[in-house]
Amino acid sequence: MSWKINVLFLVVFVLFGCKDKEVEQMPVVKKEPNEMSHSYLVEVDELSKLVGKPDIKIIDFRKPEFYLDEHIPGALNIWRTDIEDLSYPYKGIMISKEQLEVLFSNLGIKNSDTIIIYDDNGLCDSSRLWWILQNYDFTGVKLFHGGFKAWKENNGEVTSELPKIVQTVFKLPEYSSMKYYVSKADMVEALYGKTILLDTRTDDEFSGKRQKSGAAKGGRIPNSKWIDWSSAIDYHGDLMIKPYDELDRIYKQLASKNDTIIVYCHSGVRSAHTTFILTQLLGYKNVRNYDGSWTEWSYFEDLPFEQDSITTIKQ
Repeated sequence: MSWKINVLFLVVFVLFGCKDKEVEQMPVVKKEPNEMSHSYLVEVDELSKLVGKPDIKIIDFRKPEFYLDEHIPGALNIWRTDIEDLSYPYKGIMISKEQLEVLFSNLGIKNSDTIIIYDDNGLCDSSRLWWILQNYDFTGVKLFHGGFKAWKENNGEVTSELPKIVQTVFKLPEYSSMKYYVSKADMVEALYGKTILLDTRTDDEFSGKRQKSGAAKGGRIPNSKWIDWSSAIDYHGDLMIKPYDELDRIYKQLASKNDTIIVYCHSGVRSAHTTFILTQLLGYKNVRNYDGSWTEWSYFEDLPFEQDSITTIKQ
C-alpha cells in the first residue's frame, strides 16, 4: 500500500504545484487612481471608428450656425433651446419626457442607438443632455472628450452636408428615476440642512456683481459654497478634462464622497457638467443638480438670497 500512497502524494503535489505556478505567472492588472477612462467618455481615436455606423447617432451640441458651417459627417444638431420646457415663465427648465421622445423621433434616433454628444465648450453643453437622459434612465449615451476642437486637430473629416433623416418612434423607459434631479421644492427643503450647496458659476455671479440675462437679480442661494465649473477642464487650452489627481485636489476641499451635494449654476448647464465630473469621474455618491438653478430661484421674490456686491454687470 505504501507505493500507492507515494504515487497519490506525487500526483497531488504536481497538481497543486502547477496551480501555484499558474497563479504566480498570472499578470496582475491594476487600475491607476488617476486613470480618466470611463464608459461615458469617448476619445477621438474611438470616435473615428464609429462615424457612419448605423447604430451610432452623433449629436452636434452647438449653435445651429456653427453646425451648418461644418460638423462631423452624419451628425445631428441639437441646441439648448431644443431641450427646454418652454411652458415656464423663465428659461432653462429641462424638456419633459414626452417632448424629448418627440424630438428624438423627429431626428431619427432609435431606442437601440448609442448617442455620442460633442460640443466646443469642454463638454459643458453636452453634459446637460447627458444629465437629462440619465434622469429619464436612458444610458446609451457617451460624451466625446475634447469635442469639435479635438476632432479637427486630429484631422477628423468635417462637412456642411446635412444628414438624411428617417423618422422613428423613440420611447424612453416608462419609469424615470430622476436620480440626478433637484426641483425648487427640493432645494427649499435642503436650504438649512446638512446638504452641501455648490454654486458652479463665475466668482462675479456668485458674489452678485454680475447678473446674466434670464435672472431676475444678482446673487446666490444662501449657504452656498463656490467652485467654478471650468476649474475641472483646461479652459484656456485644449478644453480637456484635467487629470484625476487635479480634480481630486479641487473638489476634496468641498466634501467627502459620501456627503449629499446639490449643485447649481445659472440654468443647470454648467452644474450638469460638475455633476458628471463628481459622480462619474471622482466617485461621489450623492450628487444632484438643481434644474432651474439661479434663473428659477431669482424669479421668486419670497425665496431668500445672499449678495456680497451691488450688481454692476448685466448681460
